[in-house]
Amino acid sequence: MKIYNDISLQEVEQLAADANTILVDVREPWEFEEFNIGGINIPLAEIREHHAELLPFDTIVVVCTNGTRSKVAAKDYCRSDVFQTKNIYHLQGGILEVED
Repeated sequence: MKIYNDISLQEVEQLAADANTILVDVREPWEFEEFNIGGINIPLAEIREHHAELLPFDTIVVVCTNGTRSKVAAKDYCRSDVFQTKNIYHLQGGILEVED
């Protein structure tokens, strides 16, 4: 099975600068509206419905509040056959640290 990589916020910012990278925030829409670090919002419960939107990108970076939901999403992407050639990253610790 493909494995995702844990990365820091600084690494997220570096990766997000690349046009072949998509930042996916898997929190609920109200959470994303209150505060986000960019990217698109796809709630965790809906990620499988949105796989096609991510296919054009080589790298997928998944974020959430504290890292729990993004880890679940990263594992799901790694299990999916359509993402086997993609680089999958998960923001370790989530965006909670950014809000402080």
